[in-house]
Formats: sequence, C-alpha cells, structure tokens
Amino acid sequence: MSEILQEVLAANQKYAANFGDRAKLAKPAVRHFAVLTCMDARLDPAKFAGLAEGDAHVIRNAGGRASDDAIRSLVISYKLLGTREWLVIHHTNCGMEFFTNDLMRGLLAHSLETAALTEKGCQDVGKGPGSRAGEFIEWLTIRDQEQSVRDDVQRIREHPLVPG
Repeated sequence: MSEILQEVLAANQKYAANFGDRAKLAKPAVRHFAVLTCMDARLDPAKFAGLAEGDAHVIRNAGGRASDDAIRSLVISYKLLGTREWLVIHHTNCGMEFFTNDLMRGLLAHSLETAALTEKGCQDVGKGPGSRAGEFIEWLTIRDQEQSVRDDVQRIREHPLVPG
C-alpha cells in the first residue's frame, strides 16, 4: 500500500470517528444551491464560498466546465434533491488555459506517461506507445476565462433538462 493511501485512510478513519451529528444531515443541500468549479488543488470551495458541511453540492472538474457529466450532476441536484440555484465559478491562472485540444491529443498520441510542465508549456518526455483515443474527447480547454464562464452558464441555461 502506498504511503499516500495509508495517510488518506488514516485521515478518513479519524474523520469518520468524529463525524457525529453530521451523519444526521439530509441529502439535499441545506442552502439549496450547487457550485460548479475547478478541481484545482489550490482551491477550497468550502473556504471561498463560506460553506459548511451540508450547505451545498459541489461539483468539480478540470476547469469547472459545464461538461455533460457536470450537467448530469446539476440536474440530479435539482430534480431529486431540490437545489434551486447553481453557481459557476472559474478562477484565474487555471491550468486549462495553458494547453489546447490539439496539444493534449498530440501528447496522448505520443505517450501515456506524464508530460513535463516547463516554461515553454507541456513537453512530452515519455516513450510510446501512446493512444489516439484522445482525439475523440473534447478537453474543454479555456482560451478566454470570462468567455468560458459565459459559455458554461449559457450551456446550462439552454440545456433541455434544466428548468427555466
């Protein structure tokens, strides 16, 4: 077992042992809203949105983008759990701003090993084989931060499963 896994399991055991009354919290978000935001490890949605456990549903992915899966989660939050409001929160210096679909597809086609992040951008340092399967994925990269938020909000608003 890896050292990280051991640390996470120990932390989880401590968390579960002290869970107490939080186990009685209802599944619906107490404040009836959800946040769609980035998975960036530097961000803590509870802190930047002033959330306590049980307050809101938090959906995270690379870039905080309104992907099909993010919309799936938002619709479940609304339809089954009574969420009435959604917030789309992107952030400055997001990693999704620093590459393109073509770059990602090229890196994956060359090698499946982790690329190096250099001053010149992402550099593939791995040896093949790679995979062309990345050509079939829309990576939802970000060229313009403000526009990406507008695009995501519009996509959510116009989705046929999202209420008016």
